Amino acid sequence: MKKKRNTFSKIDRLLEMPQEVYTDVPKLTITGFNEMIIENFKGILEYEDYYIRINTSLGIVNINGYELKLENMTNDDIKVTGKIESIDIERNFD
Repeated sequence: MKKKRNTFSKIDRLLEMPQEVYTDVPKLTITGFNEMIIENFKGILEYEDYYIRINTSLGIVNINGYELKLENMTNDDIKVTGKIESIDIERNFD
């Protein structure tokens, strides 16, 4: 596994691009308690206005809160808005 990380960091420096651009590693960006963007997601597993489960290559992201909505979905990223109370990650150990 270390070899991959070393290879990625060499590519990162050479191309001056973040790793999430050329791999399927998810990137979570949280802005305050009302907005979250998940890049490189695989699919939506569950969606309620109080609970959202999103699949990624490394595991499942669980978002709990109130008035949660999915906005600005593309094939690569998704934006969650609402009153986010907690985020939990179920990690895959492959």
